[in-house]
Amino acid sequence: MKFTELTVHTTSEASEVVADVMWRYTNYGVAISDVKDVIALQKDRATYWDYMDESLKDESRDVLVKAFIALDATAETLPLIRADLEEAAANGAGFINFGSLEATRREVEGDDWLEIWRKHFRPLHIGGKVVIVPEWIEYEKNDGEVVIILDSNMAFGTGEHETTSMCLKLLQSHIKDGDVCIDVGCGSGILGIAAVKLGASLAYLTDIDDIAVKSANHNAVSNGVSDKTIVAHSDLLNDTNVKGDIMLANITGEILCRLAPSIPKNLKKGGVLILSGIIESRLNMVKEAFRAQGLSPVETQRDGEWFALVFKS
Repeated sequence: MKFTELTVHTTSEASEVVADVMWRYTNYGVAISDVKDVIALQKDRATYWDYMDESLKDESRDVLVKAFIALDATAETLPLIRADLEEAAANGAGFINFGSLEATRREVEGDDWLEIWRKHFRPLHIGGKVVIVPEWIEYEKNDGEVVIILDSNMAFGTGEHETTSMCLKLLQSHIKDGDVCIDVGCGSGILGIAAVKLGASLAYLTDIDDIAVKSANHNAVSNGVSDKTIVAHSDLLNDTNVKGDIMLANITGEILCRLAPSIPKNLKKGGVLILSGIIESRLNMVKEAFRAQGLSPVETQRDGEWFALVFKS
């Protein structure tokens, strides 16, 4: 099978948004190539580098986001991707630098691409309990582990990214048996599903993307928690009677600030709010936006260039 390899030039801060857009239009893989990841890996004392081309350290390089699209769907799909990227850039104007968004494409032989992409994923241990397992891998659960089976073909959120892994670690620290959890911008549904498996009585998941809603529902069924999971196609819950003991939002700092006035209405008194997807330059802005809503920051975590915050109402 042949594929169109679409490459979009962007920046580190916008790369996840660009990747999320591209995921909407392919089941065959999206990859991010960011020089900052190479530099971070080189600085990792646990990794020994015999030699690395100095040109790889050039932080002025564009971040490249690649998507693999079925050849027969290319003509229809590329204009949709372009339109969504332009809309995302317009919505983030003044907040996120999307770079040039220059796009190139080429035809590639892809008979083995999906299988190679799948082989990249392995069971991922996050925090003390959670293990993320791709649904095509057989995994024998160990005592005390909470296993989440994930089909990461369909929507952003595999647990590999720092923003998601920080949310999962913080969720394990703060969730209590019987809690009601709300996940805003749920993507694959990984956080809400984890909450139920960690003891939540119910998880409300919301997303504005059709594919994310489909993916979250699929993953909830795969994990046997669909009876305790409600997935809504919306920006936020419209029902103010729905109250969460714990809320999560792994988006971007700019969007979190826009949502700040709306989020607290669904958080119980004394509830916990976990925010992630925040870069350092937006950290104080997010803190102030939620302080203004009467929430108190109680914890800050950092992983690489990303930050997560915990607030209490």
